[in-house]
Amino acid sequence: MPDTTNVHINSKGKQANTYGAIVIGSGISGGWAAKELCEKGIKTLVLERGRDVQHIKGYPTANLSRWELPHRGRITQETLRANPLISKAAGYDETTQHFFVKDADHPYIQEKPFDWIRGYQVGGKSLTWGRACARWSPFDFTAPKRYGYGEIFPIGYDDIKDWYSHVEKFIGVTGNKDGIPSMPDGEFLPPYELNMVEKHFKRTIKEKFNRHYVPGRWAHISEARETYAEQNRSQCMNRNLCMRGCPLGGYFSSVSSTLPWANKTGNLTIRPHSVVHSIIYDEQKQKAVGVRIIDANTKESTDFFSDIIFVNASALNSNLILLNSTSNRFPDGLGNDSGMLGKYICHHNYRGSMWGYVDGFEEWYYKESKPVECIMANFRNVEKQDTDFVGGYVIYSGASREKFNVNIEPALGAAYKEAMSEPGKWSVYMYMQGETIPKEANHVRLSKGQKDQWGIPLLITSVGYDDNDDKMVKDFLQEGKAMMEACGVKEVNTYDNHQAPGLDIHEMGGCRMGSNPKTSMLNEWNQLHHCKNVFVTDGACMTSTGSQSPSILYMAFTARAVNHAVEEMKKGNL
Repeated sequence: MPDTTNVHINSKGKQANTYGAIVIGSGISGGWAAKELCEKGIKTLVLERGRDVQHIKGYPTANLSRWELPHRGRITQETLRANPLISKAAGYDETTQHFFVKDADHPYIQEKPFDWIRGYQVGGKSLTWGRACARWSPFDFTAPKRYGYGEIFPIGYDDIKDWYSHVEKFIGVTGNKDGIPSMPDGEFLPPYELNMVEKHFKRTIKEKFNRHYVPGRWAHISEARETYAEQNRSQCMNRNLCMRGCPLGGYFSSVSSTLPWANKTGNLTIRPHSVVHSIIYDEQKQKAVGVRIIDANTKESTDFFSDIIFVNASALNSNLILLNSTSNRFPDGLGNDSGMLGKYICHHNYRGSMWGYVDGFEEWYYKESKPVECIMANFRNVEKQDTDFVGGYVIYSGASREKFNVNIEPALGAAYKEAMSEPGKWSVYMYMQGETIPKEANHVRLSKGQKDQWGIPLLITSVGYDDNDDKMVKDFLQEGKAMMEACGVKEVNTYDNHQAPGLDIHEMGGCRMGSNPKTSMLNEWNQLHHCKNVFVTDGACMTSTGSQSPSILYMAFTARAVNHAVEEMKKGNL
């Protein structure tokens, strides 16, 4: 077990370990923090607990066909037995397993079932994320106040909309300007075309339900532009192999976009294999002065120093770091005068799904393997509460055609080959992404007796569903089935898989924003109320979950917070 009280500063001394800013984590929000800070002239250190990954050469399976892989893309039984948790992750297989942790290396304690999906490497989960980038609407920011189920967000849509635009223009987001109040339009590249069955769904659902079934808003470069050429990124080729890492840079990741951009400034230093132990608080200066890390390989500890610190370790790890950052001033975790740190953890509800076959459309096929899905904007509890639950949900959907007729009659020789050359039926699916309601009982905390291999207390997760979640799933299954049947889908198969929280990979909260320091941890600029030079802009900052995918909101929060931080530094306030 490493001795975390004995700090080993290199021979160059403190000066060599001092930067203008430190960013903890190199994923989606950490990469954006690095980009914005470096662009503004701030010497920035990015601390990443995992290994280094370089764009293109760090994607070992990106250009391999499945028959070129030892197990044709499948996970071996030995690997499954050794990794029962991480192997549940969407997209986890032989082509992507190197971007996910191994269960045994990174234990935690599940007081309630919680599947914590992690990817520890430079780029974090930006290499494997789902890439959905719809904006929150004004309704999402105000719903907790209007319906009385959560802390009031200290900002609104008007405060963040320009930062959404700032992010969208840089990363590349495909989509159509649909004019949907609950899913605002953004700065979009051309959308992916709907296939004929999806177009049928769009027309029918609009006519019979007055709901919107539209092309998804995804972080893909659907049209080459100078902005992306400057990043050395190319147009998406629709390989739909994104989670292997894209050598073209066709989808956004920290590794292909923000970190190389930051590096071009000459202001970036990335230190992989750096497990953050805690943030160092100076009680005389009444501010944070640095970060203590444990080298992942040598287990030696080192302190790094800076004027400002951005915490972007992913939601639960950010909570862990802050909880472990104790001092005489903050015995319960950095900035935790309110006692709110680690509480009100929430996530997205993915339990409901359905699928079925559609007759007809035999004359139509599709030309490409789209890396995006269709989306139905939230239609529940938008302007008023119209259900017996609070919160809303979006629906992801798509249609595809079987490559051949699976119900082929027995045949031999030429007849069999001829039958195999004809595509089969069209199938359609839907699944939900639902808002969950923040509750104090849903929390994380540190173990008092168990530590990891670096001497850091294990995280205890205690997060579960409630009756509101069950009612939302029931509503989706009813409404989704009605829409599917109205579109001609036969024998709709509906499922509530009852998956544990965490598998959605959208955990949020624990260090939430709010106007009242007694009920929140962060102010409207993502600063700790009681330690103003520490900013938290990843999922930990979320006050509620909304129904849209949150990653692009984290990016917008981060860019906005960096701008504020640098302005305050120039004024001498940080």
